Amino acid sequence: MSLSFKRIVSYALKASIFILVIWYCYGLLTENDALSQFKELIVHIEPGVVVQTLLVVFVLMFANWFFEALKWQFLCSRFQYIRLMTAVESVLCGLSWAIFTPNRIGEYGGRVLFLKPRKRVFGVIGMLIGAISQMVITNIIGVIALCWFVGRYLELGEIMYVFICLFSVLYALFFFLLYFNIKLFHKWFLKIKYLRRFSRFFDLLLRYDRTDLKRVFVYSISRYVIFTSQYCILMQVIIPGLPLGEMVLMVFILFFVQSALPSLDLFDVGVRSVTASFFFGYITSHTVAVMAIAAYIWLVNLIIPAVIGSVFTFKINFFGARNN
Repeated sequence: MSLSFKRIVSYALKASIFILVIWYCYGLLTENDALSQFKELIVHIEPGVVVQTLLVVFVLMFANWFFEALKWQFLCSRFQYIRLMTAVESVLCGLSWAIFTPNRIGEYGGRVLFLKPRKRVFGVIGMLIGAISQMVITNIIGVIALCWFVGRYLELGEIMYVFICLFSVLYALFFFLLYFNIKLFHKWFLKIKYLRRFSRFFDLLLRYDRTDLKRVFVYSISRYVIFTSQYCILMQVIIPGLPLGEMVLMVFILFFVQSALPSLDLFDVGVRSVTASFFFGYITSHTVAVMAIAAYIWLVNLIIPAVIGSVFTFKINFFGARNN
């Protein structure tokens, strides 16, 4: 393939992805009833409070993806050095690709294309470690909150409840131990005959010791605290009077259930809103407000960063290496 033809294909791909992201996001924003309801809700709140609240939520969004960029930069450091700014660009670019792919699989492509061609498969494995750390936190905290929910709101027999709690503890313990023994994946992958040919890529799992995994875990916890705070801040302002403890636990359950459901980010707002209204319906009658808040946080945390990230698509070199 000639150099000029590669350039033409590269520019065509970049322009197509950029247009696709903008077009999809525009359609989502103009046809979203929950966002319209959010606007109606904040009209009745003092303007100064609204501005301060929305500003805090926006700042937390940037903090959220900054921690993800730090985590990505650190994960990459075991096979390729990248600058922090490059990490930020690749994270946001990956997010823009994620919104129109099932289960956000496009996020992998959007990120690793910022790496050198020979390092991109390592990047996929690095991303997998980061995703597992986030999943472990969501699952551990989620099942604990779910045990509280079952005991508080569902009428189950004592034996059944004890069984559920025991299963939840084992479930959480399994994920925790699995993450901090991630080298076991290396052994399991190599037991599969077809995967043995990729052993040099799976060897990357051996480069992360427990100190490294703890650091990645801290980055993931920081993100979890941030997007939990976003929900709590908005709910305290829009639905005053909600008991803080129960509200936080419901948010934990919400994250847990959402992580377990396969989805497309384009339609994820509907999943988030319905799930939120169901669980929060046990502690408040303002389910419409809950759905609106879930939709707004989806907008802030995913759609706005995805639009920003679509611009960084033009910095990708599909057929060659980047200078990082």
